[in-house]
Amino acid sequence: MKVLTFDVFGTVVDWRGTIIEEGAVLNRTKGLQVDWNKFALQWRAGYGPIMDRVRKGALPWMKLDDLHRLLLDDLLREFRIAGLTEDDKRHLNFVWHRLKPWEDVVPGLTRLRRKYILSTLSNGNVSLLVDMAKRAGLPWDLILSAELFHHFKTDPEVYLGAAKMLDCEPSEVMLVAAHPPDLKAAQACGLRTAFVPRPMEYGGEQKAGGADGSFDIVARDFVDLAAQLK
Repeated sequence: MKVLTFDVFGTVVDWRGTIIEEGAVLNRTKGLQVDWNKFALQWRAGYGPIMDRVRKGALPWMKLDDLHRLLLDDLLREFRIAGLTEDDKRHLNFVWHRLKPWEDVVPGLTRLRRKYILSTLSNGNVSLLVDMAKRAGLPWDLILSAELFHHFKTDPEVYLGAAKMLDCEPSEVMLVAAHPPDLKAAQACGLRTAFVPRPMEYGGEQKAGGADGSFDIVARDFVDLAAQLK
């Protein structure tokens, strides 16, 4: 095994907590009374359905920033949030560029990087992932994004495209993720898999099921993953 690829949203970074934190600032500065936990959950819930619309041709190919903005505009109407300028809306939409990592991430990645090539493998667009890495100090060797393949996970083109781009056999690549459907799709393409649950991603129990014994590794966090892959 040569390469570790990482799902990002939820696995590496805490999207819900970051949106709640930045939303609280908006409540104070704009005089709003928005339930940002609910807002964050609904924004994320729209992610899968809108990608399916792209897959089915109902929407043209768009990078994730643009899909997030379509979802955001709908949510601003639904939550009756008024008084935001276009700059405010753009800044809020780019909260996904500023997501904060879980506390074990940077130490774990730093240890893993001594032995393996580390890459994102995310539906986030390249500029989003670069901004996030720069801001959060994420020590990636490279950025791989669904944008490069014009397919979103869990399409096989993403997993196989990553292996091909890295000049690796699929079995030489491992996907690390907190989401079993992502891991199972990678597994079906011949990648190895590591399940790292993030029970606080949605504020409580792991949402999409847990390990069923089919993954190569189950780790508590990235530090534990590094210990198991030493």
